[in-house]
Amino acid sequence: MKKIKLIITTALSVVVLAACEKSDNVSVPEIEGTYVGTLTGFENAKSQTGVNTNEAAIAEIRKTGNELIEVHLHSDGMDTTFVLNYYEHNNSVLVCLNGDDFENMYGHMLGQGHANGGMMGDMQNGETEWTHHLSDEHQEEGDEHFGGFEMQTHTFGYQLNMMDGINSYNLEFQGKMQ
Repeated sequence: MKKIKLIITTALSVVVLAACEKSDNVSVPEIEGTYVGTLTGFENAKSQTGVNTNEAAIAEIRKTGNELIEVHLHSDGMDTTFVLNYYEHNNSVLVCLNGDDFENMYGHMLGQGHANGGMMGDMQNGETEWTHHLSDEHQEEGDEHFGGFEMQTHTFGYQLNMMDGINSYNLEFQGKMQ
């Protein structure tokens, strides 16, 4: 009888320890998929861009690497694909530019602020991936960000900063996962 109690106690201890053990591989909320929504612009966007001010659009999101997604955004008036970094933050997953787009926007290469073990290797207690990204990469006042995912509502929003010759304009996508 003592042998059975010992085996059961040992088995329960292993289950409890395994359940409480913190994993190094934090699961990223599911953000891949198709988001159906609208693409909006300013009042005369149609004349300058071919995009109506309120046009049906689809964003197809696909993970392409560690903390990277590819966004294929298309509507009747436009079709574009771009890559973004993503970072968990409470009930959201926020995005930031990547590669040359990041460098052109913020004036330095992504990752220059990271010291130990890669992008998230030097996170402090209480930081989310997003707050860590901000503290390492966005020291300048006025650094802008353009969207992300709201996990509770399964939505994705992103503002595109566009150029048509010498005219700049913004388009905004807002969609819900299907």
